[in-house]
Amino acid sequence: MLRPYRTYTVVPSLPPRLSPLHELAYNLWWTWNLDAVDLFRRLDRDLWEESGHNPVLMLGLIKQDRLEEAANDDGFIAQMIRVYQALNHYMSTSDTWFKKNHAAALPSLKIAYFSAEFGITECMPIYSGGLGILAGDHLKSASDLGLPLVGVGLLYQEGFFRQYLNADGWQQESYPLNDFHTLPVQLERGREGLPIRVEVQFPGRVVAAQVWRTQVGRVPLYLLDTNMDSNRPEDRDITDRLYGGDLDMRIRQEIILGIGGVRALSALGIEPMVCHMNEGHSAFLALERIRKVMREQSLPFAVARQATAAGNIFTTHTSVPAGIDLFPPYLIDRYFGGYYQELGISRDEFLLLGRRGNNPDESFSMAILALRLAAGTNGVSKVHGEVARAMWNDLWPQVPREEVPITSITNGIHTCSWISVDMAGLLLRYLGPRWLERPSDQSIWERVERIPDEELWRTHERRRERLVAVAREGLKRQLERRGATPKEISETTEVLHPDVLTIGFARRFATYKRALLLFTDPQRLAAILNQRERPVQILFAGKAHPNDTPGKDFIRRLVHFARQEEFRRRIIFLEDYDTSLARYLVQGCDIWLNTPRPGLEASGTSGMKAAANGVINLSTFDGWWCESYEPGVGWCIGHGEVYEDEAYGDQVEAQALYDILEKDVIPLFYERGADGLPRGWIATMKRSMRKIAPVFNTSRMVQEYAEEFYFPEVSRYQKLSADQYQGAKGLAEWLGKVRSHWGEVHILAIDSDAQDGLPVSAMVNVRAQLALGSLKPEDVSVQVFHGGISPQGELDNYEIAPMSPSDTDGEGNYTYTAIIPCNRSGLHGYALRILPQHPDLCHACETGLAIWSS
Repeated sequence: MLRPYRTYTVVPSLPPRLSPLHELAYNLWWTWNLDAVDLFRRLDRDLWEESGHNPVLMLGLIKQDRLEEAANDDGFIAQMIRVYQALNHYMSTSDTWFKKNHAAALPSLKIAYFSAEFGITECMPIYSGGLGILAGDHLKSASDLGLPLVGVGLLYQEGFFRQYLNADGWQQESYPLNDFHTLPVQLERGREGLPIRVEVQFPGRVVAAQVWRTQVGRVPLYLLDTNMDSNRPEDRDITDRLYGGDLDMRIRQEIILGIGGVRALSALGIEPMVCHMNEGHSAFLALERIRKVMREQSLPFAVARQATAAGNIFTTHTSVPAGIDLFPPYLIDRYFGGYYQELGISRDEFLLLGRRGNNPDESFSMAILALRLAAGTNGVSKVHGEVARAMWNDLWPQVPREEVPITSITNGIHTCSWISVDMAGLLLRYLGPRWLERPSDQSIWERVERIPDEELWRTHERRRERLVAVAREGLKRQLERRGATPKEISETTEVLHPDVLTIGFARRFATYKRALLLFTDPQRLAAILNQRERPVQILFAGKAHPNDTPGKDFIRRLVHFARQEEFRRRIIFLEDYDTSLARYLVQGCDIWLNTPRPGLEASGTSGMKAAANGVINLSTFDGWWCESYEPGVGWCIGHGEVYEDEAYGDQVEAQALYDILEKDVIPLFYERGADGLPRGWIATMKRSMRKIAPVFNTSRMVQEYAEEFYFPEVSRYQKLSADQYQGAKGLAEWLGKVRSHWGEVHILAIDSDAQDGLPVSAMVNVRAQLALGSLKPEDVSVQVFHGGISPQGELDNYEIAPMSPSDTDGEGNYTYTAIIPCNRSGLHGYALRILPQHPDLCHACETGLAIWSS
């Protein structure tokens, strides 16, 4: 191997008039500004495509004479100046949601958003799918809103894999290297010009990481990279591949992300009040925040835990335990043996932070760690919030499922990033420019009705034509790479048709997403697709995880179906699904198909992107579709039924899908008036856009995170950390007292004037004699649960009323009373609960302590 004596960077030699292109290329604001994208494409259309839509790489490859030509092109210069001025205005304006509404009350607010992947643009391949795309859209909307937020992630040398299929249709993976010096990222440097580095202690060695920055509008995204000469070869590989390697590699990645990420922010002079964990991959950050406060403030673990947990937020995206990162105890010992001592806690106490119980063989769960050390936790749709509460109910064993402290904030999309140029132009004409700045304004989207049917339809038809052209070209490249015959390659011009009803199915090929549901009855599907007067075509795309053999087999079987004569011109699978291909699909299909087994799709966002472009959703009742579906905006397969026999459930829902296609979708699409327009279909497009676009976007989503989590937790964090952490010290002391004396608390007696035959609207007086021992009434909350009794003998649709102390015997025994109403007839009942109570607790059930009447 030939090693260089010295390295140095070479940058494009831009003529002085073109100097703004450098700043434009390095701020990913261009990814959602259509004029900026058009500017780079105008510079060299072919090179723009060849560079993978990477302006930094393109500027380094473009010929100097073309740059000189552009510098003398007044039209190009005028467009460049217009785009550059737009960027400068965007970056400097004070007219943002945060500055207008919250900056005065929160002048020093700083939020750090941690994620293992960020999907911002295809030329930054550091994402795998929906989780990363959501993270990228989160940053973009935070930028639009002016929220003082920074992102933290890893800069992968290879990123996620590129997909290609072998002759049998089996997925193969390749890992092209990312050249950071030709990406829109730059090394962060300190005062002396040296790269900023952070160090993390690993067993017997120190691992260093350098910090890169990519600018996402107003939001900086800091990315850590361990590929440094000072590290061992195995540690240089930590940031090689997203989700690559074994458990040992995974825990090292997550240590660098969480612990290294917190240290990187400190090295940059950034001390966030709130750290948002996008999934559990970064949960080690909570431990590092505790250690940091303990060291800097000379505080014990219990105090530092309370103070820092107040500023931690955890978003879970998983609906099944298999989606959680679990590490065996020996790996935790290997990498955190020294950390136990730094935190001042025992090994068992440390392990319990990531376990359900005290089983010595139980693995350490990153999700449980995040749940235990975060002030707020949320699922990513209403139905996922319910699933998550059921999934983690056992962490709060004495808490009813509906009270488990996990809420929900439904995902969204960054509308400007996903809407087509054609559709954006149409919306600007009829909705005005405010939809770009206020995508959550329902009144603006109501103006979709003003768009003439013909204009909307022709706009959509152009996108379908473009999609068909791109799909044919993609299929041709796939066949050429596999060594197909000239005849097979020439036949790609006959595959698909720009005027045919087009269904899109593109997502991760996990088996629960049921990509093969359409093929349950191949003969019926063939009949649907090949009707002479009303044909249908389907485009599939998506990757299976490299270790997901069943998912890969789904792709292989699908490809084999697509090769059969009855499907050959109607179904294709497009390789290497990424954000570029995703845009063509969500902008050009007529129907967006989603078929997960109900209860397993946390949210999903691809259907939201499709809806913003006028594409109509056809989905099972799961994830975000549960919140948006109503007759007239799309179609729903079933009503969320869960079948014990999955094969039977697949049969039922496949037949329902065929029925919807045959009886509803196809007739509506092909029913044309004298002017050739499908008026009913267009009406459905408009209803879908009006209902979905203003709600399911990240502008609304990030505002909800800010108002429900960021801002309240900042106030709580400031309260606990003020005056040398007096609030946290008081809370920790109180918790210690409550835990020590909770065994003294019990219910002595319960009485009421309830009797059979009470009329509706009667009031029932409930009294309870309680022993509080060393605790005081202000230390506890006493509640009476009351409601009807179900056939199973349980309280049903209950309400909760507080009980108040009314008397004491002076020896730690108290009388509590409450009055409960009889609101409806039937069998009723009540039960009592005692909880610890303190104004600084994150939530009422935080301690896990409770006493119930038995």
